[in-house]
Amino acid sequence: MKDLPALSIPSNQTMTLGAALQISLLCILFGANAVTIKLAFTSFGVFSAASIRFGIAAVVIALWARLTGRSFRLKPGQAKHLMVFSTLFAVQLSLFYLGLERTYASRGTLLVNLLPFIILLLAHFFIPGDRVTPRKLAGLLLGFSGVVCVFVDDQGLTGRMRSGDILVLAATGIWAGNTIFLKRVISTFKPFHIVFYSMLLSLPVFALGAYWFDPTAVKTLTAEALWALAYQTLVTTAFGFIAWNSLLKRYGAVNLHSFVFIMPLAGVYLAGLFLNEPLSTHLLLALALIVSGLLVAHLNPPRRFTPPPHQSNM
Repeated sequence: MKDLPALSIPSNQTMTLGAALQISLLCILFGANAVTIKLAFTSFGVFSAASIRFGIAAVVIALWARLTGRSFRLKPGQAKHLMVFSTLFAVQLSLFYLGLERTYASRGTLLVNLLPFIILLLAHFFIPGDRVTPRKLAGLLLGFSGVVCVFVDDQGLTGRMRSGDILVLAATGIWAGNTIFLKRVISTFKPFHIVFYSMLLSLPVFALGAYWFDPTAVKTLTAEALWALAYQTLVTTAFGFIAWNSLLKRYGAVNLHSFVFIMPLAGVYLAGLFLNEPLSTHLLLALALIVSGLLVAHLNPPRRFTPPPHQSNM
């Protein structure tokens, strides 16, 4: 990363009540994403669903950018950064989709929320001045303890589900590394550039995955699956990504970090509500530990530079 721009502490605006409500709503919307992905799998192949989701979202974002007069032109040196980010983006999404297809949405939601903790560890080594403090260490221990609870929970699990958990965890690790990389370059990009070009450059990977791995691209269509795919495409992808990155640049990672505990709460609750997934004692304990870890590590921390929370592109 020696050719990346030097880091600087951003000048962030003061958090308002309206901004807090916006971030809370976004966290709830993102928390529901794993549930809607599982619902879409009832009618679409794994990679076919990803191709449709990100293909339509890229078109919607392109139309929005054109209508609002935004430029698609990249600055010198940005193309190579986008290629790195987009490659990792495609890999992480592929692993996440394959993993979620094999396991429960509630388990996938909890495992992917290990992301902020992995980012804290990586930031300690790769982000100058962002060290793991005793408070962050306590949050890390709580968060990783929650993930241990997920893996020791064997209620109704099959070998296929356990392999799905491992794939989701691998996707989360790659996502964390990509987030650290993104933080090094985000100040030079317009938010929609990161979202639009990463989707556009990832589409060939998803299309090839659909051709090679999906037995059928489209199964029996249901209204529920169509609504779920529309939710992922328009709400969390087209709208959510840009909204999150815009808020990140305006208010900074410290402020946004304080709300990420909402995502696992929303995800696990909605998985039980809409998918009738079992909520075992281990799973509830994992949820409590992960949420506690996020609160300890990120709620009103000292105001200094930290890497961004995960971009909710899964």
